[in-house]
Amino acid sequence: MQTTLLFAFAVCFAAIAVTSTAAQDGRNAQKTEQQEQRMKFAIAIHGGAGPSSKQASDEANRARIGSMRQALDIGKGILEKGGTSLDAVEAVVIFLEDDPKFNAGRGAVFTADGSHELDASIMDGRTGACGAVAGVRRVKNPIRLARLVMTDSPHVLLSGEGADHFGELKQVELVENSYFDTPETRAKWEERKKQKLDNPQSMIQVEDVGYFGTVGCVALDENGDLAAATSTGGMTAKQFGRVGDSPIIGAGTFADNETCAVSCTGKGEEFIRRVVAFDIVAQMRYANRTLQESVQHTLRETLKPNDGGIIAIDRLGHISMEYNTPGMARAAADSSGRYDVLWSDAKETEPAKK
Repeated sequence: MQTTLLFAFAVCFAAIAVTSTAAQDGRNAQKTEQQEQRMKFAIAIHGGAGPSSKQASDEANRARIGSMRQALDIGKGILEKGGTSLDAVEAVVIFLEDDPKFNAGRGAVFTADGSHELDASIMDGRTGACGAVAGVRRVKNPIRLARLVMTDSPHVLLSGEGADHFGELKQVELVENSYFDTPETRAKWEERKKQKLDNPQSMIQVEDVGYFGTVGCVALDENGDLAAATSTGGMTAKQFGRVGDSPIIGAGTFADNETCAVSCTGKGEEFIRRVVAFDIVAQMRYANRTLQESVQHTLRETLKPNDGGIIAIDRLGHISMEYNTPGMARAAADSSGRYDVLWSDAKETEPAKK
């Protein structure tokens, strides 16, 4: 009798334990499901890593923040209406290419010979399709041509005269090279000429580069598709047809629906050597790191201090915007109501428009 009772109690306790474990498993599954819930949309933008806002005037800082806010509103508006991430990143970068406050499109820095050579790339995280241009001299919006390379050619990267000629064939807007001039970039070039720097290695020193100013955008749309785009005028007084990381898929730009979308800014040679954009994807894919862990590891362990910055969005809409320079103009928004326009260490936040 006693044995029977003990057996009954054991069965009862086991049943309770199983029920409790099942309930806990259910709660854990529900928690995991809630944690895995994807944002309807998310977007992040950078306007280049470089000096702190403290090194610029209040007027210049307000102007840059205003431009970043306008760019954010453009991308956010496209995504809110159900537009694609590709359309959003392209539209944002076009706006920034047209804004002379950035080193992309109009406002691009001068090369050593006093002209302008522009680079850009774009990537679709859903299909892996990508397109890029390097050293274009007459295309008003290089990011637009980069997308056409992706959609209307069998290639990934076109450069120099060939890229400009492809732009002619595709009837993109062409301009005189002088269109990209601004008084500010010309002054920087004139200053560099006075320094008479004959050693090309000096071109990659941080103190020689000045304000980086590359622009980029990453986005997640309501379909769960990621995209990334980057555009730049390169380095002041760059020589020998120098190409940085911005048009290099895997170095300055990458997008993969299973992990994240990335756009980089900074010292291009370092980002190329370390394949930074894809390295972040690889850390998430193979080391099971989160987006933020991957970005921070790259900036702290892979790159050196003052090398640049990174913006990225993962497949759930988590956003990372990190840099190891004194500052980086950046902005972000998502479907939860987030709306940030940030500049340098102070991390000033601009309220969303009512």
